[in-house]
Amino acid sequence: MSGLVCFFILMGLTLGNRGPMTWPEKFVKDSVSWTQGLFYKPAAQVAGFFEDIRQLRVIYEENKTLKLTLTQYARDTQRLNDLESQNKRLMEALGFTERQRQSNNYTYRIAEVVTIDPDPYNSTVTINLGDKDGIKENMAVMTVDGLVGRVSKVFGFHSNVQLLTETNDTDNNSKAIAVTVKGNDQQPFGMIESYDPKTGELVMNKVEHADDMKIGDTIITSGLGQVFPSGIEVGTISSIGPGEFGITYKVMVKPKASFNRIREVFVVEVPEVK
Repeated sequence: MSGLVCFFILMGLTLGNRGPMTWPEKFVKDSVSWTQGLFYKPAAQVAGFFEDIRQLRVIYEENKTLKLTLTQYARDTQRLNDLESQNKRLMEALGFTERQRQSNNYTYRIAEVVTIDPDPYNSTVTINLGDKDGIKENMAVMTVDGLVGRVSKVFGFHSNVQLLTETNDTDNNSKAIAVTVKGNDQQPFGMIESYDPKTGELVMNKVEHADDMKIGDTIITSGLGQVFPSGIEVGTISSIGPGEFGITYKVMVKPKASFNRIREVFVVEVPEVK
């Protein structure tokens, strides 16, 4: 019976406008609304919770995509910078070879440095030219700035280059460099026999006459040795002082070429004298 009464009351609440509500109807209406609110709020909170999780997932995927895009952009930017740097170096190399053709009849074989020995006591780099390319031991090696060393070992498709930083007259595996002053090529001035790692300069000994040289002069190979051909720039004079026993002079030479981060070099091929 009570169920039937409740049914009629609810039916009355759902009918259209039929005049003012009685207090029992208002009571039942308020009770139903309050009961619905008890279920609606938790349900809304749960729904909002899962909606927040979905939004977090979307944001996570968007961030992941953005990070990937930024990584690709950074990689492409670095690649572009490397290509621009390489293009600049090759343009300088092209200008260098054009100038050299006008000054001598040497052949300059451009090579890429593929490895650098990390041992600070073994100043050697490896280039991507070898015996198959006509490279031979003791060929001079230089950059667009100046002499950097000589070919020490040759393999089928690559070669080792001993840098001037390992020049040492007591080492049977290296050779002293006969040099002179640019502009006064006919007079040999001395031999570059060692490298001073503290100053980063080459040491030129056995200089008998220093009157015809001054600080700032360019030192070049004289061609009198058995390894390096004449005319290759080595460095500039930074100081002139007395040598051993005060008989000869000791000249410090600042290298023109940098021995750090060498990318491309030239192997100097001198035509054979017939």
